[in-house]
Amino acid sequence: MKRLNIFLVIAAFSLILGASILNGTTNKLSTSGPVVGLEVGNLAPELSFNSPDGKVIKLSSLQGKVVLLDFWASWCGPCRMENPSVVKAYKKYKDLKFKDAKGGFTVYNVSLDQKKEAWINAIKKDGLEWEYHVSDLKGWGSQAAAIYGVNSIPANYLLNSKGIIVAKSLRGVSLETELNKLLK
Repeated sequence: MKRLNIFLVIAAFSLILGASILNGTTNKLSTSGPVVGLEVGNLAPELSFNSPDGKVIKLSSLQGKVVLLDFWASWCGPCRMENPSVVKAYKKYKDLKFKDAKGGFTVYNVSLDQKKEAWINAIKKDGLEWEYHVSDLKGWGSQAAAIYGVNSIPANYLLNSKGIIVAKSLRGVSLETELNKLLK
């Protein structure tokens, strides 16, 4: 009788496990990684655009650092008013140690400018001293803006060292507040 009960338990377990596998409801290990998307917890979609000097810079090349993905333009008053807060955060956090990060903090600026000279002049005038500035110079037709659904600027996403979105739409001190949460 004892053997029959053990056999029935094993058979029932096998049936339940088999049914859950067929229905896709098991907690299996995923080898595909996090979902790519625009919500907190998603892997940020890849961007790959030219810097002012024509060098292609991929967003994914910054993995290992905490990154502010920042959409702006030289002609955008609110963007230019926000730039001092971003510069302040960059200077304060660029060399600090973050959880699970090999590097510090940096900014990946995506410009919605159409005029290269205006873009370059604004970078200099506003003291945007980080090295990751990109644009396709298509203004509101920007491919990066389309990928991220950006329909107003400034717009931004804070990414952890693995490229996962941890916050978005940060202004002023809220950027520093979120960066503090990621510190060691």
